[in-house]
Amino acid sequence: MQKKMGRESELRRRICSCTKEDFLPEESFKSWGNYVKALKQTPNRLMDRVLTRSKDEAEVEAKSRSQHEMKKTLSWWDLIWFGMGAVVGAGIFVLTGLEASQDAGPAVVLSYVVSGVSALLSVFCYTEFAVEIPVAGGSFAYLRVELGDFVAFIAAGNILLEYVIGGAAVARSWTSYFATLLNYQPDKLLIKVNTLAEGYNQLDPLAVGVCIIICFIAILSTKGSSRINYVASIIHIIVIFFIIICGLIKSDTKNYTPFTPFGARGIFKASAVLFFAYVGFDAVSTMAEETKDPGRDIPIGLVGSMVITTTLYCLLAITLCLMQPYQNIDPHAPFSVAFKNVGWSWAQYIVAAGALKGMTSVLLVSAVGQARYLTHIARTHMMPPWFSYVDGKTGTPVNATAVMTAATAIIALFTKLDILSNLLSISTLFIFMLVALALLVRRYYVSGVTTNANRNKLIACLLVILASSTATAAYWGLSETGWIVYCITVPIWFLATLGIWLFVPQAHDPKLWGVPLVPWLPSASIAINIFLLGSIDKDSFIRFAAWTGFLLVYYIFFGLHASYDTAKEFEKSKEWKNLEDGNGTLPTSKNAPTKSDN
Repeated sequence: MQKKMGRESELRRRICSCTKEDFLPEESFKSWGNYVKALKQTPNRLMDRVLTRSKDEAEVEAKSRSQHEMKKTLSWWDLIWFGMGAVVGAGIFVLTGLEASQDAGPAVVLSYVVSGVSALLSVFCYTEFAVEIPVAGGSFAYLRVELGDFVAFIAAGNILLEYVIGGAAVARSWTSYFATLLNYQPDKLLIKVNTLAEGYNQLDPLAVGVCIIICFIAILSTKGSSRINYVASIIHIIVIFFIIICGLIKSDTKNYTPFTPFGARGIFKASAVLFFAYVGFDAVSTMAEETKDPGRDIPIGLVGSMVITTTLYCLLAITLCLMQPYQNIDPHAPFSVAFKNVGWSWAQYIVAAGALKGMTSVLLVSAVGQARYLTHIARTHMMPPWFSYVDGKTGTPVNATAVMTAATAIIALFTKLDILSNLLSISTLFIFMLVALALLVRRYYVSGVTTNANRNKLIACLLVILASSTATAAYWGLSETGWIVYCITVPIWFLATLGIWLFVPQAHDPKLWGVPLVPWLPSASIAINIFLLGSIDKDSFIRFAAWTGFLLVYYIFFGLHASYDTAKEFEKSKEWKNLEDGNGTLPTSKNAPTKSDN
């Protein structure tokens, strides 16, 4: 009994405690004098963190900082359903109508193919990392190992933004479909406040309520969340097949003319936004720590769910545009309204119910994934360690789940879907590009193995790949009719990738599962992700820059010093010196026995 009371007391202390020690326990924050001293050392500390790379073993070792380990309860079957539950939601049920009516027309199916190929390339890159570094940190852990602490933190901030915004967008879409289920207009349940700015003046209290319920489910049990996701996803798949079959019965091929009313530019512009529909699979990679057999389960779960999802998306997009002219597609609840317009009003209720089930799955998997990202980031002390606590009974990160879901609810209360979707796509494409870049570094650079000459050739080729891809995207965004620049930038990208393939030997062989066609596949992922960024509107880039600026301010004044102190504390032990190293030219590898290249 005393032990039980002790555990309950400890749990209450960890969750409810809000003392300085819970958030800033590091030496730099022990006193104002220490903090001022730390700020004076900012340049040196920043250089140390920029040039320091973690090791695979260090990321796995960091699990011990969560007091309790997460329970290994998931199989490949769980991951496939989690993957589908994470992805098939607001993207297909809302953005399909929005992009078909405004940007792509019936050619929106090609937009899904383009964004699907990009997502599949990213899935391959994520899979190799998740198999070899099975921790809750996902892409944050992968980037920390290959590109260093600083790049990992900037990516981490955008990962968290991606999840908060994605969850908020889905929560608002949930309200729209719930309104159609009640036979109301999609925006009927929103509360308009004229004193707030346009785009932020339609309040959605129902979305907040849904987020709160999801939060409690995610906290209680990961396996329980998986079972709920099973049920919701199975119902969702049944409804999707109902939409496809019944929609094609009411189809008219005349609605597919014209097929590309907005031209190629409209197709790619829609692809950049529709990438939102594929966001979520990276949440599955954060569950590697809870997977029974990562080497087998993660590749099957990630790749399998993405292939199934892309196929379903294309079939749904074709069905929607065959049912009615693209000009008449409703941007809020396109499938429900489409059945109503073709005379099957009863079907809109089935569609709305299925969409709600799907979006509920997305919210649940998002809540599970985002909490695990924050947990692992907090283990490094880049975020306060209070967020890293894992409850011993439930095996879930309680604090991180509650805080991230609260942030999602606040954004969902105020912000319109179109603002959210564009900003989300920028963060996601940026992170996926970095993961593909990190994979190339992982394969071709190992300190103590890669020679200086090969290292310099790798750096040169990577810079050319990034520059040519950026030039292609910039020209696409600035010129509506030109094509000559593509004849220059695309061959340059090809030659740079060929240069890695021919002249830089691979220095790291994956032990359990490896991405095929390296360096071509990750290089193509970099190029496509950057290209899609060129199709996103200017205002979204401004919001992205503002958020990244905020992250830099936080890092310079807090995250840098907290993570620096934590790293140096562990460096005092001989064990930690074998887990992390760095040098002054290119961050050194996790496999290095020394701190210098041969």
